Order: sequence, then structure tokens, then C-alpha cells
Amino acid sequence: MQVPHPIQPSPPTNPHKRPHSQPHHQPHLHLHFPQLPHHALQILTHLSPSPSLLFWWNRLIRTALRDAAPRKALNLYKQMLCLGWNPDHYTYPFVLKASGELSTSSCVGFSLHSHVCVNGYESNVFVSNALVAMYGKCGVLGDARKVFDEMSQRGVCDGVSWNSIVSAYARNGEPGAALGMFVLGGEVDAVSLVNVLPACASVGAWRGGKEVHGYALRSGLVEDVYVGNAVVDMYAKCGMMGEAKKVFEGMEVKDLVTWNAMVTGFSQSGEFDDALVLFEKMWENEIELNVVTWSAVISGYAQRGLGFEAMDIFRKMILSRSAPNVVTLVSLLSGCAAVGALIQGREIHGYAIKHMLNRPYGDLGEDIKVQNALIDMYAKCKSFDMAHSLFNLVLPEERDVVTWTVMIGVACARLSALRFGKQIHAYVIRNRFESAMLFVANCLIDMYSKCGDVDTARNVFNLMVQKNFISWTSLMTGYGMHGRGEEALQIFDRMQEAGFVPDGVTFVVVLYACSHSGMVDRGIKYFQTMQREYGVIQGAEHYACMVDLLGRAGRLNEALDLIKGMPIEPSPIVWFTLLSACRTHGNVELGEYVAGRLLDLESQNDGSYTLLSNMYANAGRWKDVARVRSLMRSTGIRKRPGCSWVQAKKGTASFFVGDRSNPQSQEIYELLADLIQRIKVLGYVPETSFALHDVDDEEKGDLLSEHSEKLALAYGILNSAPGTPIRITKNLRVCGDCHSAFTFISQIVDHEIILRDSSRFHHFKKGSCSCRGYWTRQHVFDLDIDFSFKLCKTASTCSQSTVLCACGEPSSTVVLIVTSA
Repeated sequence: MQVPHPIQPSPPTNPHKRPHSQPHHQPHLHLHFPQLPHHALQILTHLSPSPSLLFWWNRLIRTALRDAAPRKALNLYKQMLCLGWNPDHYTYPFVLKASGELSTSSCVGFSLHSHVCVNGYESNVFVSNALVAMYGKCGVLGDARKVFDEMSQRGVCDGVSWNSIVSAYARNGEPGAALGMFVLGGEVDAVSLVNVLPACASVGAWRGGKEVHGYALRSGLVEDVYVGNAVVDMYAKCGMMGEAKKVFEGMEVKDLVTWNAMVTGFSQSGEFDDALVLFEKMWENEIELNVVTWSAVISGYAQRGLGFEAMDIFRKMILSRSAPNVVTLVSLLSGCAAVGALIQGREIHGYAIKHMLNRPYGDLGEDIKVQNALIDMYAKCKSFDMAHSLFNLVLPEERDVVTWTVMIGVACARLSALRFGKQIHAYVIRNRFESAMLFVANCLIDMYSKCGDVDTARNVFNLMVQKNFISWTSLMTGYGMHGRGEEALQIFDRMQEAGFVPDGVTFVVVLYACSHSGMVDRGIKYFQTMQREYGVIQGAEHYACMVDLLGRAGRLNEALDLIKGMPIEPSPIVWFTLLSACRTHGNVELGEYVAGRLLDLESQNDGSYTLLSNMYANAGRWKDVARVRSLMRSTGIRKRPGCSWVQAKKGTASFFVGDRSNPQSQEIYELLADLIQRIKVLGYVPETSFALHDVDDEEKGDLLSEHSEKLALAYGILNSAPGTPIRITKNLRVCGDCHSAFTFISQIVDHEIILRDSSRFHHFKKGSCSCRGYWTRQHVFDLDIDFSFKLCKTASTCSQSTVLCACGEPSSTVVLIVTSA
């Protein structure tokens, strides 16, 4: 916003008078504030400028601030100047606060500061305090400190000045400086404590926070409800909910902020049951619930993947007439994304359009957070075209690093999006998001690995000036899922040489890489030494990796003994892993025992039943196959149909088994028949054990030729230029016969075939596969390293979802996802 200047100052009557005091004997203009501010504005625009009437402009600006419309307040200021009115020392604290509320408007703040100087109010303590606060909110710490130092030199600093500079440092992630200024500040009041305690909380400095708490107890300031709230919030943000609870229970006077601090603290620390107990207690005692309370509970449900429960709370919130804010909507969209609730996500999208997005005086920063969450939700609900459309609607100059990383997530979600991922990479290189390059580079490593191009992921890694824990872990994961275990372990060694200490996530990745590369002995060694040498206690996910490692090698009895010796209760994923190994090696007796344990745990999903049915089919026990399938029907469990996608010149095509819906179906089946005949000459024999039907071998061979991945391959060959890689994605494990056929076909076609199934990548080239035969495993668990966002500067609640959180600010949180089929 361009503000006209220079402006001739009007002589202030009392420049050191507190801004909130009002001039006496104001003329009775019958403007009826605040009921008809628009009517009041119309009258003022027709009046001649007069110092005695300036009060009403200030009142209008203050009303806009009270209504949470800072942009409107600044527009009123601009209009006032254009009409020839001169602001006074009452005006500037209001407009400076409006500038600070927008937080991204530092250029406006600079302009306002110049007006302050031109009009001679730089020595006014209230205006100067407002300048310090404004610069702090805009993140311009250097100028905030410069104004403060100039006030100190003039001797006009008061308690508010010290509190303002402490708050500025605390708000901008400089807790050390905030604490230092607090110590130098001399007289301490309740406001001082309320400013410094968040600084302790932001860096987890609980010892310093305890010292401040001790001072508050000795001075009696802890009786102030605002100080008590700040102490509760500090302990909660430091993860010390026991201490927070003690302070909470000892407070004689509690307000809504007190209750919210506890509900939010329990929710963020993972103690969601305790958060719900408090929430229900507030409800029963008819304690007023505001947007922070509702958002904390919605976020807690979203964190746990309970999207439908989060939506139920949202409905109650709307019925209570509490208006949601950006945190609420982002948390709710995260919940929808977690459960794939596309219909409900669309409803929330409609609500956001009506009530939040593109408001005349809205905050553009909040708009982009909601838009990012919508893109993320549509992507996770598999509505990729809608996600891409929303991305295109965001103006290029408004796209932030989160927008781009969400779209990198879209590219990760489907193999066919590699081309789009490369476009994002090019944009990042051109525009250099310096403040977030580390985060973006980590996402690019993840994207290239998941899109089948781990060598480019390595190039991104090598070019990184700075690397963090996620950088190393992401590249190790990429090598692991591509069956390049030796390189994964080399990265593991280099990571330690660089000074990073392995944790539980690291060892899951290491064991996963060993399992997918057949390095059994090395995997056992890492498992046995992780607690002794690194202090990392084995969890259920580590045992699942070990069972998988032993199961692949056919060492089923050792795997069973390992499970029986677990110091914790084996989770369903551990038993499911062993059941998969039993199916692979045809051990029906042990498989039946394991299936019984899964039923005891009430872990019923289509994967367990399918494995058991397939195991019986391999053994020729067709009556048992029919019994299992009948049981699935009676319990409402349906087997997921296999589906494959392939990217070619004409776009992405999808295929189910026996699919004939594609316009090129006749050509596809003719080419496939020709390929099968040619590879039979080379030694290919259909593996009819993978045609799990009670029919003769010839008919089984026909059934095998109609598998979705074979149809996708034929389509890719027909529609790809010679020499280009063919990239196929399948939602289930690749069929063993298809794996064998692809190995032979790679000898006779001029293409590298890259197949991503539910477990890993397979690169077929010149008659060999990158998995070296370690593909034979039903999908047991997905290993995924994702990047979270967490709230770091506000007192509201935060939702750690897979990609996006309430505040939309990047952090270095690693989320390990291990899910059963």
C-alpha cells in the first residue's frame, strides 16, 4: 500500500498522553458507534478536516481492529490521509497494530514509521512502543531493537517498552535474547512474565521456565490468572503435563484460556484421552467453549487418523455457533485426508469458499494455508486433477514453499507424476527458496525415490549444502525400496560419520533395506546391536522387519521363536508378516496357527484372508479355499481388486485383470500374445501356481496372461518411444508369474521396465531384476518417510498430519508410517 507523504503534522495538544484516553467535549455528530460505522464514514468524508473531529477517524480505525479487520483499518488510514486529515498520536498506535496484525506487511510498517518521524511523534513513548511491537510481529527484529535502543537513549522507556522487545524476540524464535532482555529489564510485572514464559516454551527451556515460575510464586504474581495461564502453557509445551496439571489444579481462578491450555497440551502431547476428559468436563459444567477448544479436539482426532470423529466434533461446533478459524479447517481437512473422506472434504471446501477464502479484508496468509490443506486433502483422497486445478488457481507470487511441497507430495503419490515433479524441481531451482531449501530438497529426494528415479534423488542429496537427519533417512529409504541395500548401508555409515545419531526410525530403514536385499546376517547383527550400542529399544516395527527378513530366507521357525520371545505384545503387523512368509514357503500348518492368532487379535482385513486362501489354493485344498471365501462374504470383507497404472505419451492408463475397456484392447492382447510366444522360446514357463483357481493348467495360463500388470506393459510398449523407460504402478504385490515374464520380456524390448508394487520397486533390464529374486512376499507393510508441519509460534492447537499441519509452517519432524495391507 502506497501512503501519500510527506504530511504536514498538526501540533499535538499533549503528545505524551495515553492513546486510549479520549478528548473532552467532542461534538455530538450522532454517528452511533459501533452500530453504523459505514454511516459515520460517509459523514466524515463530507466534513472539512479538523483536529477536534479527528477522534471519530481514530474511533473508526479502532472499531475495524476490534472486528479483526486490520486491512480495513489501514484502508481507513489511507482514506483519511487522502481527504487531507492529519493523524495524531492516538492514530498511530492503532494503525501500527493493524500493520503488525497482518505480519507480512513490513513495507507498510516502514512507510508508517516514516510518517511517524515526519509528523514528529518518534519521541512519544506510546507510539514508539507500538513501533517496537509492530516490527516484532512483522519479524523485523533489527528495526525493533533499533527503535528500542533509541527510546533508551532518550530515556523514555517504560515497562511496556521492555515487555514489547522481550515479546518481539520470543515471537521470532530468539528465546535466548528474550530471556536476556527479561533479565536486564529491571522491574518485573505480570506482563513481563507473560511475555518471557512463551520464550522458555518455544525452545523447551523448562529449567528457565521453572525459575520464572518460582519468581512468580515468591512475588505473588502467580495469583494473576494471565501469569497462571502462561505457566500452564509453558509446562504443556515443554511436554511436562504432570507439572501443568499441578499448576492448573492449584489455580483458584480459571478462565477459558486456562482450560484451553490444558486441553491443547494434552492433545499435542499425545495424551488425547485426557484431553477428551477435560473437554467433556467443560461441556458438562457449561464452560464456554471457543474456537481454540474445538480446534484442539478436532486436531487430536485428526492426529490419530480419526477423521470421521473429527467431523462429528466440527458439526457440534457449528451448532454451538462457534465460528471456525484457519486452524480448525486445516485440522479438519487433515482428518478427511487421513480417512479418504472426499465427499466430506468437498463440503469443507464449500464452507471455506463461503466463509473464509478471498474475504475483502481477509488475511492472505490464512488463505494460502487453507488452499494448501485443500490441495493436500484432494491429493490424499486420490482426486489428483482437483489438487492440480487448485494449485493452478493460486497465483504464482502467492505460492509458498508449503504449496510446492504439497504438490511434490502429489507427485510422490503416483508414479506417473514424475514429469510434474521435475517441473516443480525446475521451479525451485529458478526461484531459490533459500529459507526453506533444506526442507524442499528433502521432499525432492523423497519424490524422486518414490517415482522410481533414486539416482536423481542421490544427485539432489549430493548438491545439498546443508543436510539434516531427514536428508540421510530419506535417501536410505529410497535405496532400500529399490533393493539397493549395500548403498543404503553405506549412507547409514556416512550419516554416523557426519555426526548424526541413529534412532528407531533409522533402524527400521536399515532392517527394511537388509530384508529387501537378502542381507540376512547383517540385518540380524544390526537388530542385536541397536540397543546395546545405540540405546535404541526394539519396537513392534523392528520385530516386523526381522520376521520379514527371516521369513524371506525360509527360516520360519526362527521367526516364530523371535515373536514368542518379544518383550512386548506382538502386534497384528508382526503376525501378518509371518503369515506372508508361510504363504510364500507353503507352510500351511504354521500359516493356520498364525491366522488363528490374527483372528484372536480381531485383526480382520482382506490381506489376512487372501493370504490364507492363496496358501490353501497352492496346496490344492479347494474346499478350504471355498470356506475362507465364504467367511469373507459373511463378514463383509472384500478382496481389493488388483489394478495397474502406466504412463505413456497419450497419458495415464489403468487396467484391471482381464480388462478390455481400453480403445486399444485388441492391439494390447495381440502384442501380449506375441510377447508370450517369443519369451517361451527363451525358456519362460507360465507359473500356474499363481493362477489360484480350480481349473486345468492351460486355462490357468490364459488367466495369467490377463493380469493387470501385463496389460499395462503391453500398453506402455505400444505408446512409448523406443528406449524410454516404461513406468508401471500396481496397488498390490506383483504376481510371481508376471515378475518372471517381465524378466524375460526385458531381454527382447528396447525399454527398461520400472514396476512399483505395494512393497518396493523392480527395475527390469536386459533379463534381470534389481530385486535379485527377493520379490516373493505378499504386501506386509509399507515403509514411508513423510514430512510433517507443526505449529511453532502460536498458542493454538496443532495437527501433525502426514504432510500438512494447522499452521502450515515447515519443520524437521519425521513421521514413520508402517501399515498393514
